[in-house]
Amino acid sequence: MLGGSLATILHSSCLTSVDTEAVSYRTWYDIGVDDPMKRLRITFYRGRSGNEPVREWLQSLSREDRLEIGTDLKTVEFGWPIGMPVCRPLGDGLWEVRSNISSGRIARVLFCIDGGQMYLLSGFIKKTQKTPDSELSLARTRQKEVLS
Repeated sequence: MLGGSLATILHSSCLTSVDTEAVSYRTWYDIGVDDPMKRLRITFYRGRSGNEPVREWLQSLSREDRLEIGTDLKTVEFGWPIGMPVCRPLGDGLWEVRSNISSGRIARVLFCIDGGQMYLLSGFIKKTQKTPDSELSLARTRQKEVLS
């Protein structure tokens, strides 16, 4: 199942209070939502129960971390195809967006692409060098759901 747009998450969670950084972020994203220069359009994976796990994960992060991840997602949206250091293939049509966030942590958003849509399947903070098998398995299961 498919979920809402990245603009929705950014509007609802980044702008809980008005400040210059958030307004600036909202402005560049609003301009880009239907931008013809966009090569991919972001869609959140939506589970059978209607939950959107990547959206929920993003909402749980600090504003600073959401902005960093959002900037990297925007880079992929407008720059596709794109490689390292922002994006890396994981095989069989699965990709990761690589973000360095606060406190030296590393975030990953796993996604697949179909018909010009970038489906955000899983998001997590890396704790080891290797991408956890559980996250890869979860993303592959969701990928099959989205592509079927």
